[in-house]
Amino acid sequence: MRLSQFHLRTEKETPADAEVVSHKLMLKAGMIRKLAAGLYTWSPLGLRVLRKVEGIVREEMNRAGAIEMAMPSIQPKELWDETGRWAKFGPQLLKIRDRKDQDYCFTPTAEEAVTDFFRQEVASYKQLPVNFYQVSTKFRDEIRPRFGVMRAREFIMKDAYSFHIDEDSLAAEYRNMYDTYSRIFARLGLKFRAVFADTGAIGGSASHEFHVLADSGEDAIAFSDGSDYAANVELAEAVSPGERPAPSEALREIDTPTQKTCEDVAALMGIPLARTAKSVALVGTDADGKDQLVLALVRGDHMVNEIKLAKLPGLAEYRLASEAEIAESLGSEPGFLGPLHARKPIRVIADRSVAALADFVVGANRPGFHIAGVNWGRDLPEPEIADIRNVVAGDASPDGNGTLGLARGIEVGHVFALGRKYSEAMDATVLDTNGKAVHPAMGCYGIGVSRIVAAAIEQNHDDNGILWPAAMAPWQVAVCVINPKNDPNVAAAADALYAELNARGLDAVLDDRGLRAGSMFADIELIGIPHRVVVSGRGLEAGTFEYRARNAAEAEQLDRESLLHRLAG
Repeated sequence: MRLSQFHLRTEKETPADAEVVSHKLMLKAGMIRKLAAGLYTWSPLGLRVLRKVEGIVREEMNRAGAIEMAMPSIQPKELWDETGRWAKFGPQLLKIRDRKDQDYCFTPTAEEAVTDFFRQEVASYKQLPVNFYQVSTKFRDEIRPRFGVMRAREFIMKDAYSFHIDEDSLAAEYRNMYDTYSRIFARLGLKFRAVFADTGAIGGSASHEFHVLADSGEDAIAFSDGSDYAANVELAEAVSPGERPAPSEALREIDTPTQKTCEDVAALMGIPLARTAKSVALVGTDADGKDQLVLALVRGDHMVNEIKLAKLPGLAEYRLASEAEIAESLGSEPGFLGPLHARKPIRVIADRSVAALADFVVGANRPGFHIAGVNWGRDLPEPEIADIRNVVAGDASPDGNGTLGLARGIEVGHVFALGRKYSEAMDATVLDTNGKAVHPAMGCYGIGVSRIVAAAIEQNHDDNGILWPAAMAPWQVAVCVINPKNDPNVAAAADALYAELNARGLDAVLDDRGLRAGSMFADIELIGIPHRVVVSGRGLEAGTFEYRARNAAEAEQLDRESLLHRLAG
């Protein structure tokens, strides 16, 4: 490709509406252009990168035995009604109506469509297992699209769906896809982690997210320094710190007239924050389905985990208690709440770390006061104990090996073991070995193809622009020509080198636009081409080419043989 015959338009200024690095650099490099909120046109340059990612995804999916197909982006309401997701998916589902007044949606995912295809096409266990996949445009009506293609409304996703006669077969394919995803992200040259994750709205019995590690990532992940354990912070287990010490202090009331937070109370008393317990007042339901006030206790230096709470009995649809409900049951106001002296019976759930405390501090359920020297068993009944907090760096790893560290990640892939949620809802069946109609178990496997492009930039950039991993770069080598119009020998030498590099299997581009060296080099650095070779009159006289790797501090002068050897490596 000659850049004189290619559309490349870069920008010098950083776009005002771009918040994250990838959004800024993709706009500056001319990879994308905004059409509307959350909708982007991919330029020829951006599309080259996108196709590189798609190519690796397809190669590895095919290698894993998956079969590519294509399903409509527009799907009828009737299919989504079968699973109940027409209503459940919420406002993210873009709903449209055709001229016949029939309802459709622009699909964000294709469980319904693929299950409908399956139930029409597959009849026997002998045709299983099977894994269908597609790479296609999806749409989710994000309430606040932002960060460019990182959280766009329209995006490109690889989604795959497998069908199995039993759970053992599903588990084998789940592992196959897990390994396949690991190969995909390794080939793309990305630093990533596969983490245990919550199954969320998709549902299912098992789930792993694949995260590209980047400081700008929206998700927090926990990982062990002594094993391969990793999990989304929302799911990572916080283990018990050990046995509770014996009480050593008397119960006493502390005057805290303006101290409403654990931090302020600990500072006033001169004690570690970890010796305080914060009380979060919630409303759940009791065994009879009636509203019940619940006090969730975590250490002052910890945060309540909402997802863990929602998995406890009676808290699936919990909400925060109102001030009136708090006053009625506890006789106090927020900031001074605690499990002692409640006016009405309440349910107390203590995190494992709080259950292991002795001589700790809680609110007194009286404005302006806290109580110190509190001990379970002596001053309070033994609590209901559960893991209800977020892990923190330094916690013991749940697998017993090492301690946990925290990192930020950008989710780019997700694998689910769905079970029979969709096959049962849509009555998709096959005949088993006994000739009986059974619902197959399903797996679901997604990769955000367009999001990978942005995530790679978040992980690989410097002050001058993008630092593409080799497999994702729009071209591997840029041959830059100095004054091609004024020196035919330079132009001829550049043409010859460009042709030879391509003949050797290197994806090279010839920058023959005739720009000044500074502008040309700035463009090549901005768009992130891994290798730059400069052809100039001075170099021809010396029998050398100026070579610089994108991540190198200085350029080198190499003869032809050395240059070809370097690029081949």
